[in-house]
Order: sequence, then structure tokens, then C-alpha cells
Amino acid sequence: MMNKFVNLHRLLNSYRLVLASGSPRRVKILAEGSIPFRQIVPDIDEDDHDISNPTDLAITLAEKKALAVRDMLSQNEIALGCDTIVILRGRILGKPKSPEDAFNMLSDLSGQRHTVCSAVALMNSRGNIKSGYELTDVYFNKVDGEDIRKYIATGGPLDKAGAYGIQEEGRFLVDRIKGNLDNVIGLPMSLLEELAAEILTDQERYEL
Repeated sequence: MMNKFVNLHRLLNSYRLVLASGSPRRVKILAEGSIPFRQIVPDIDEDDHDISNPTDLAITLAEKKALAVRDMLSQNEIALGCDTIVILRGRILGKPKSPEDAFNMLSDLSGQRHTVCSAVALMNSRGNIKSGYELTDVYFNKVDGEDIRKYIATGGPLDKAGAYGIQEEGRFLVDRIKGNLDNVIGLPMSLLEELAAEILTDQERYEL
């Protein structure tokens, strides 16, 4: 799997990666990709914004998370900020604020197609940043209220955008996806590889 992320591993020959996220799912994706890193959980208010465009919001929050740990980076470290949102008919679904909020989200998603947007931001200690986003369409099964409440009772939906996790107990909700699974989980590795390539290109230009 290491060969799949050539540019990222090349970048990490010069930088140590700092994951600016508390998500165990993102930790797992990096570990499965044999990506060495340390973790800092950023302290930000994700609701402190007036952005209505979903992709702009995801990128802004990913960059904000990376910026939140900037003062804790050493010179040879680079921060990875991430954000994932669910978009249903143009409406942004973030993390539910309560079990009832989760129930309403999942009821709205039942039997529908929605889009998951995950944004990634890479930023070094000097504040130079590269960011982007990826989209995946997710098609939900039709699910009744009883099954939704049983799922909410596990506690799993309460810390996830759209109130579900596709790789955990919530997999029963999903019929199929169109796009990358790791984007739905919250860290699109192909996008991270592209951003690493952009940083390497900038470095090469600077050295010439």
C-alpha cells in the first residue's frame, strides 16, 4: 500500500505529519496507509461561520483545523486538517447536536441519494497551505424509525457528519456509493496524495 502514496511518502521524508483531528477513523486510514504521524486535537468552534456553500465550508473548516495547531508545530512538521460534511438536496448536514437531531437527519436521508464532501488541508509551520475537496455520492436504503433508533442507541452516530458511519454499525443504511470509500469515512487519500505532489512541486521550484 505504501507505493500507492509515493508523493506523500516523499514529502514525509522532509516533514513529520501532524494529524489535526480527533477522529479515530482518520487515524485508522493513515495507519492502514503506513503513514507515520502524531496527533493533536484542534480546539475550534465548527459552528462559528456564515458559509452556505458546502464545499467552501468543508475547505474552510479543514484549513481552520490545520491553523489551530500551527503554533504547536516544529519547523519540520506539517499539519493535516480535515473536515467532512453531508449534503442532502443542497442542505448541509454536520454532526448531530442530540439523539433527536440524529434521528431527524437519518430519517431525511432514508431512501435518498446524498453527497459526502471531505476536505483536506496541508499546512507547514510557516503557514503555507494547500487544500482541496472530494465528493462521493451515497445511496441510502429505506430504513424504518425503529432501526434508526436502535442505531442511535449505540452512540455511533453522534460524532459523525450526517449521523452515520459507513464502516461501522451504520453500514446497513447504505445501499451503494459512487466514488471513493475513504472519502465517506473522512480522509480521501488520493486527494492527500495530490496535495503532497503540489507541495513537492512548489519546493522544487523554490530550489531552482
